[in-house]
Amino acid sequence: MIWIKNVHVIDPATRTEQDMDICIEDGIISGMGTDQNPPGAGTSKNDVVIDGTGLIAAPGLVDVHVHFRDPGLTYKEDIQTGARAAAKGGFTTVVCMANTKPPVDNIETLEYVKKEGEKTGIHVLHAAAVSKGMKGRELTDMEALAAHGAAGFTDDGIPLMDAELVKTAMEKAASLNLPLSFHEEDPALIENNGINHGAVSDQLGIYGSPAEAEDSLVARDCMLALHTKAAVDIQHISSAASVRMVQFAKDLGADVYAEVTPHHFTLTEEAVLSYGSLAKMNPPLRTEADRMAVIEGLKNGSIDIIATDHAPHSTEEKARPLLEAPSGIIGLETALGLGVTTLVRQGHLTMMQLLEKMTINPAKLYRLDCGMLKTGGVADLVIFDPKEEWTAGEYVSKSSNSPFTGKKLFGKVKYTICKGKIVYQDEQD
Repeated sequence: MIWIKNVHVIDPATRTEQDMDICIEDGIISGMGTDQNPPGAGTSKNDVVIDGTGLIAAPGLVDVHVHFRDPGLTYKEDIQTGARAAAKGGFTTVVCMANTKPPVDNIETLEYVKKEGEKTGIHVLHAAAVSKGMKGRELTDMEALAAHGAAGFTDDGIPLMDAELVKTAMEKAASLNLPLSFHEEDPALIENNGINHGAVSDQLGIYGSPAEAEDSLVARDCMLALHTKAAVDIQHISSAASVRMVQFAKDLGADVYAEVTPHHFTLTEEAVLSYGSLAKMNPPLRTEADRMAVIEGLKNGSIDIIATDHAPHSTEEKARPLLEAPSGIIGLETALGLGVTTLVRQGHLTMMQLLEKMTINPAKLYRLDCGMLKTGGVADLVIFDPKEEWTAGEYVSKSSNSPFTGKKLFGKVKYTICKGKIVYQDEQD
């Protein structure tokens, strides 16, 4: 049994925000309230009593966009190390992308990653590829992949340029009641990916990736989503115009979600000058106006989800010259801290709103029965100190490619509990 005493519970699913006790037995929340003292609690050596004074308990965080690099690229990350990084960051559920080697475009690979995920202490789900070989020419057997447990479909990392194929994929996904997640960057409009086309790229003497590369595909897929009735996730949104297009599609009745990463609401293109390849990602960090537009999108509901796009790379890969280094950064271990520090403490979102974007909203997109706290429900929780300052670093991920290393953040994860078991505990406790 785990007894969490006098903790401040915030649950966006039920709009609960109050001090209470939580009792967990046999993996289930057995009681929540102001008088949950279980008889004999703490008397067994197997019982755990947590003093929650000054701490927040929330549903375990849900990240619908991670790369665990398994199979094929496990020198960067594997499913076990990725899951440990997730647990340290407060995440109890993650959805892995399909761009492994080989990609998750067949039942055999899907079964492998599912079995590896089951060995971890958290819920590791897997999206399957939209197209065979992620080549954008022929659809996978989406029905068979769904039957074998695919959580959704995505060719993340590679934009789908064939509008007819995208429309057909949306129709199939809608019939399966599963979401599609899209990486929106038209390569025809990009010369050097990972860096915004703007003042900084001009200073570096390169062209970069303009916002219209993102905007054009977001517009297309929002309208296709409207007409097919598919649930569509616009991944890692970064431009002001794209945020407005998502809201326009929502207003028309489209089942469109948008996600934003912590790095896109925290940093701008200027970070490339300070951090080099550690600030290189697809889509790129854009202008301060774009950053504020995505924050406004979080505030007004245009953007539903905060997702990390956790993208591990080796130190050697990121040490290459800027135009040769791969795009992407790790994010699971810093996401909550960046949300508390950049969004809550700066007055952009309430803690309830931040947690909504990191729990119930991503769970709704992927039709998951999680992201909430309820008596009788599975005990997936994060317990964190919103006021504790800590320094990013000492990652449990295999990789350390982050521009936030050494940054002072607020919001320290103290415990992550998944299926009633403590899967992470701050070493200071």
